Amino acid sequence: MDKYRKIQEEAYLANMRLPELNLVIFTFGNVSVADRDLGVFAIKPSGVDYTKLKVEQMVIVDFDGNTVAGDLRPSSDTKTHAVLYKHWDNINSVVHTHSTYATAWAQSQRDIPIYGTTHADYTTCDIPCAPPMSDEMIKGNYEYETGFQIINCLKERGLSNSDVEMILVGNHAPFTWGKTADKAVHNSAVLEEIARMAYLTEQINPQVPKLKDALINKHYDRKHGEGSYYGQ
Repeated sequence: MDKYRKIQEEAYLANMRLPELNLVIFTFGNVSVADRDLGVFAIKPSGVDYTKLKVEQMVIVDFDGNTVAGDLRPSSDTKTHAVLYKHWDNINSVVHTHSTYATAWAQSQRDIPIYGTTHADYTTCDIPCAPPMSDEMIKGNYEYETGFQIINCLKERGLSNSDVEMILVGNHAPFTWGKTADKAVHNSAVLEEIARMAYLTEQINPQVPKLKDALINKHYDRKHGEGSYYGQ
Protein backbone atom coordinates (compact mmCIF):
# COMPACT_ATOMS: atom_id res chain seq x y z
CA MET A 1 0.00 0.00 0.00
CA ASP A 2 1.25 3.50 -0.84
CA LYS A 3 2.67 5.12 2.29
CA TYR A 4 0.49 8.20 1.73
CA ARG A 5 -2.73 6.33 1.00
CA LYS A 6 -3.99 6.43 4.60
CA ILE A 7 -3.89 10.22 4.94
CA GLN A 8 -5.20 10.61 1.39
CA GLU A 9 -8.25 8.54 2.33
CA GLU A 10 -8.72 10.43 5.60
CA ALA A 11 -8.42 13.78 3.83
CA TYR A 12 -10.83 12.70 1.10
CA LEU A 13 -13.48 11.53 3.55
CA ALA A 14 -13.10 14.68 5.66
CA ASN A 15 -13.40 16.92 2.60
CA MET A 16 -16.54 15.11 1.51
CA ARG A 17 -18.11 15.88 4.89
CA LEU A 18 -18.03 19.61 4.16
CA PRO A 19 -20.75 19.64 1.47
CA GLU A 20 -22.74 17.07 3.47
CA LEU A 21 -22.77 19.52 6.39
CA ASN A 22 -23.59 22.48 4.12
CA LEU A 23 -20.29 24.14 4.96
CA VAL A 24 -19.13 24.65 1.37
CA ILE A 25 -20.43 25.21 -2.14
CA PHE A 26 -18.55 24.60 -5.37
CA THR A 27 -14.84 24.51 -4.38
CA PHE A 28 -15.04 26.89 -1.39
CA GLY A 29 -13.12 24.95 1.23
CA ASN A 30 -10.49 22.39 2.07
CA VAL A 31 -9.42 19.89 4.72
CA SER A 32 -5.91 18.61 5.29
CA VAL A 33 -4.69 15.65 7.34
CA ALA A 34 -1.12 15.29 8.60
CA ASP A 35 1.17 12.32 9.13
CA ARG A 36 3.67 13.53 11.72
CA ASP A 37 5.97 10.53 11.29
CA LEU A 38 6.34 11.21 7.56
CA GLY A 39 6.40 14.97 7.99
CA VAL A 40 3.69 15.58 5.38
CA PHE A 41 -0.01 16.29 5.02
CA ALA A 42 -2.65 15.48 2.43
CA ILE A 43 -4.83 18.31 1.16
CA LYS A 44 -7.57 18.85 -1.39
CA PRO A 45 -6.37 19.89 -4.86
CA SER A 46 -7.20 23.39 -6.04
CA GLY A 47 -10.27 24.01 -8.16
CA VAL A 48 -11.66 20.45 -8.11
CA ASP A 49 -15.41 20.29 -7.47
CA TYR A 50 -16.45 18.03 -4.60
CA THR A 51 -18.68 16.01 -6.92
CA LYS A 52 -15.61 15.01 -8.94
CA LEU A 53 -13.11 14.58 -6.12
CA LYS A 54 -11.20 11.28 -5.79
CA VAL A 55 -8.95 9.82 -3.09
CA GLU A 56 -5.91 9.65 -5.35
CA GLN A 57 -6.23 13.36 -6.14
CA MET A 58 -5.32 14.38 -2.60
CA VAL A 59 -1.98 16.18 -2.88
CA ILE A 60 0.87 15.35 -0.48
CA VAL A 61 2.73 18.38 0.85
CA ASP A 62 5.51 18.87 3.39
CA PHE A 63 5.38 21.28 6.34
CA ASP A 64 7.14 23.95 4.26
CA GLY A 65 4.34 23.87 1.72
CA ASN A 66 6.27 21.98 -0.97
CA THR A 67 4.46 19.33 -3.02
CA VAL A 68 5.87 15.87 -2.33
CA ALA A 69 3.46 13.74 -4.37
CA GLY A 70 0.50 14.34 -6.64
CA ASP A 71 -0.18 15.53 -10.17
CA LEU A 72 -2.55 18.38 -9.28
CA ARG A 73 -1.90 21.77 -7.71
CA PRO A 74 -2.70 21.76 -3.98
CA SER A 75 -5.29 24.10 -2.51
CA SER A 76 -4.46 27.79 -2.64
CA ASP A 77 -4.58 27.73 1.19
CA THR A 78 -1.85 25.08 1.45
CA LYS A 79 0.79 27.39 2.88
CA THR A 80 -1.58 28.47 5.65
CA HIS A 81 -2.08 24.83 6.63
CA ALA A 82 1.69 24.23 6.44
CA VAL A 83 2.46 27.10 8.83
CA LEU A 84 -0.05 25.80 11.38
CA TYR A 85 1.33 22.25 11.23
CA LYS A 86 4.90 23.47 11.52
CA HIS A 87 4.24 25.65 14.56
CA TRP A 88 1.57 23.59 16.32
CA ASP A 89 2.74 20.01 16.74
CA ASN A 90 -0.41 19.02 18.66
CA ILE A 91 -2.76 19.18 15.65
CA ASN A 92 -3.22 16.68 12.83
CA SER A 93 -5.98 18.25 10.75
CA VAL A 94 -6.96 21.73 9.56
CA VAL A 95 -10.27 22.81 7.99
CA HIS A 96 -10.99 25.99 6.07
CA THR A 97 -14.45 26.91 4.78
CA HIS A 98 -16.40 29.95 3.71
CA SER A 99 -19.52 28.85 5.59
CA THR A 100 -22.14 31.58 5.53
CA TYR A 101 -22.58 32.72 9.13
CA ALA A 102 -18.98 32.29 10.30
CA THR A 103 -17.74 34.10 7.20
CA ALA A 104 -20.24 36.92 7.78
CA TRP A 105 -18.78 37.45 11.27
CA ALA A 106 -15.26 37.36 9.79
CA GLN A 107 -16.22 39.92 7.16
CA SER A 108 -17.70 42.06 9.92
CA GLN A 109 -14.34 41.83 11.73
CA ARG A 110 -16.06 40.78 14.95
CA ASP A 111 -15.35 38.14 17.54
CA ILE A 112 -18.33 35.89 18.16
CA PRO A 113 -19.42 36.76 21.72
CA ILE A 114 -20.07 33.95 24.15
CA TYR A 115 -23.83 34.17 24.63
CA GLY A 116 -24.83 30.68 25.67
CA THR A 117 -23.88 27.27 26.96
CA THR A 118 -23.68 25.73 23.49
CA HIS A 119 -20.77 28.06 22.81
CA ALA A 120 -19.27 27.39 26.26
CA ASP A 121 -19.23 23.65 25.59
CA TYR A 122 -16.51 24.25 23.00
CA THR A 123 -14.61 27.27 24.26
CA THR A 124 -15.07 29.44 27.32
CA CYS A 125 -14.20 32.71 25.57
CA ASP A 126 -15.38 34.69 22.57
CA ILE A 127 -14.38 33.05 19.32
CA PRO A 128 -11.59 35.34 18.16
CA CYS A 129 -11.51 37.21 14.88
CA ALA A 130 -7.94 37.91 13.80
CA PRO A 131 -7.48 41.51 12.65
CA PRO A 132 -7.32 42.11 8.88
CA MET A 133 -3.87 41.61 7.45
CA SER A 134 -1.60 44.60 6.91
CA ASP A 135 -0.97 45.87 3.36
CA GLU A 136 2.65 44.77 3.61
CA MET A 137 1.65 41.21 4.49
CA ILE A 138 -0.98 41.14 1.74
CA LYS A 139 1.60 42.17 -0.85
CA GLY A 140 3.94 39.43 0.35
CA ASN A 141 3.25 35.70 0.60
CA TYR A 142 -0.43 36.09 1.46
CA GLU A 143 -1.37 32.48 2.25
CA TYR A 144 1.83 31.96 4.26
CA GLU A 145 1.19 35.13 6.26
CA THR A 146 -2.40 34.02 6.96
CA GLY A 147 -0.96 31.20 9.06
CA PHE A 148 0.90 33.70 11.22
CA GLN A 149 -2.17 35.94 11.31
CA ILE A 150 -3.93 33.04 13.07
CA ILE A 151 -1.01 32.10 15.33
CA ASN A 152 -0.29 35.69 16.35
CA CYS A 153 -3.94 36.41 17.17
CA LEU A 154 -4.11 33.54 19.66
CA LYS A 155 -0.71 34.42 21.11
CA GLU A 156 -1.61 38.08 21.58
CA ARG A 157 -4.80 37.11 23.39
CA GLY A 158 -3.09 34.55 25.60
CA LEU A 159 -5.14 31.70 24.12
CA SER A 160 -4.02 28.12 23.56
CA ASN A 161 -4.74 26.37 20.26
CA SER A 162 -5.81 23.30 22.27
CA ASP A 163 -8.42 25.28 24.22
CA VAL A 164 -9.59 27.33 21.23
CA GLU A 165 -9.76 25.15 18.12
CA MET A 166 -11.51 27.69 15.89
CA ILE A 167 -10.90 31.21 14.64
CA LEU A 168 -12.19 33.79 12.20
CA VAL A 169 -9.73 35.57 9.93
CA GLY A 170 -10.85 39.17 9.47
CA ASN A 171 -12.18 39.97 5.97
CA HIS A 172 -11.71 36.31 5.09
CA ALA A 173 -13.35 33.26 6.66
CA PRO A 174 -13.07 30.60 9.40
CA PHE A 175 -10.37 28.04 10.14
CA THR A 176 -10.63 25.15 12.59
CA TRP A 177 -8.27 22.36 13.63
CA GLY A 178 -8.03 19.30 15.82
CA LYS A 179 -6.10 16.18 16.74
CA THR A 180 -8.07 14.23 14.13
CA ALA A 181 -9.87 15.04 10.90
CA ASP A 182 -13.20 14.10 12.48
CA LYS A 183 -12.62 16.58 15.31
CA ALA A 184 -11.48 19.38 12.98
CA VAL A 185 -14.55 18.97 10.75
CA HIS A 186 -16.77 18.71 13.83
CA ASN A 187 -15.31 22.00 15.06
CA SER A 188 -16.04 23.62 11.70
CA ALA A 189 -19.70 22.57 11.85
CA VAL A 190 -19.97 23.72 15.46
CA LEU A 191 -18.40 27.09 14.63
CA GLU A 192 -20.94 27.68 11.87
CA GLU A 193 -23.82 26.83 14.21
CA ILE A 194 -22.47 29.04 17.00
CA ALA A 195 -22.08 31.88 14.49
CA ARG A 196 -25.68 31.39 13.34
CA MET A 197 -27.01 31.30 16.89
CA ALA A 198 -25.09 34.44 17.87
CA TYR A 199 -26.41 36.31 14.83
CA LEU A 200 -30.00 35.32 15.61
CA THR A 201 -29.53 36.14 19.29
CA GLU A 202 -28.47 39.69 18.46
CA GLN A 203 -31.45 40.09 16.11
CA ILE A 204 -33.84 39.06 18.88
CA ASN A 205 -32.14 41.16 21.55
CA PRO A 206 -29.54 43.70 20.37
CA GLN A 207 -28.65 44.42 24.03
CA VAL A 208 -28.13 40.78 24.97
CA PRO A 209 -25.50 40.31 27.70
CA LYS A 210 -22.75 37.74 27.48
CA LEU A 211 -23.01 34.44 29.30
CA LYS A 212 -22.66 34.75 33.08
CA ASP A 213 -19.21 33.99 34.49
CA ALA A 214 -20.73 31.35 36.77
CA LEU A 215 -21.97 29.40 33.75
CA ILE A 216 -18.72 29.91 31.84
CA ASN A 217 -16.76 28.61 34.84
CA LYS A 218 -19.14 25.67 35.19
CA HIS A 219 -18.48 24.64 31.61
CA TYR A 220 -14.75 25.23 32.00
CA ASP A 221 -14.68 22.92 35.02
CA ARG A 222 -16.68 20.30 33.16
CA LYS A 223 -14.35 20.52 30.16
CA HIS A 224 -11.14 20.28 32.18
CA GLY A 225 -12.20 18.20 35.15
CA GLU A 226 -12.00 14.45 35.50
CA GLY A 227 -14.68 12.62 33.59
CA SER A 228 -15.58 15.78 31.67
CA TYR A 229 -16.77 15.65 28.11
CA TYR A 230 -16.58 18.06 25.25
CA GLY A 231 -19.97 19.01 23.88
CA GLN A 232 -23.40 17.59 24.46
